[in-house]
Amino acid sequence: MQTLLLLLKHAETDRDSALAACELATRTETASTAQLQQLVGYRRDYEARWNEQFSRGGEMALVRCYHEFMARLSQAVDQQQRAAQTATAAKDAALRSWRECELRVASVGKLIERRSREIRLSGERREQRHFDEMAARIVRSMPLGMDFMATR
Repeated sequence: MQTLLLLLKHAETDRDSALAACELATRTETASTAQLQQLVGYRRDYEARWNEQFSRGGEMALVRCYHEFMARLSQAVDQQQRAAQTATAAKDAALRSWRECELRVASVGKLIERRSREIRLSGERREQRHFDEMAARIVRSMPLGMDFMATR
């Protein structure tokens, strides 16, 4: 039983570590997604602002700078999308790991419960055998013909 309790403690430690990793992965995913939304919003605002500027006319050098900046901004958005996808995959993996650990803790808990019940039942059967043997000895040690009810 001591071994099972040690196994349970180890499984609980693993579960707690997996839960902490899951929480960290969730925070990372949230931050990554928020950063992606911020970049996309910035790109949208920047395009709107410069579309208004270009409707009034603009120099060729300024247009080239705009296009180069938009290309870099689009690369940053793409990179952040990949980072957000990676963070989501890491969170999903951490969540699966935590669920597996939680299942392991529950399984070990059930095993301990079953073993405890078996030990208790074994003790009860041993105690019942002991009482039955004592009763049989008492009956054997009684003189023949003695009526149990007559002694009352």
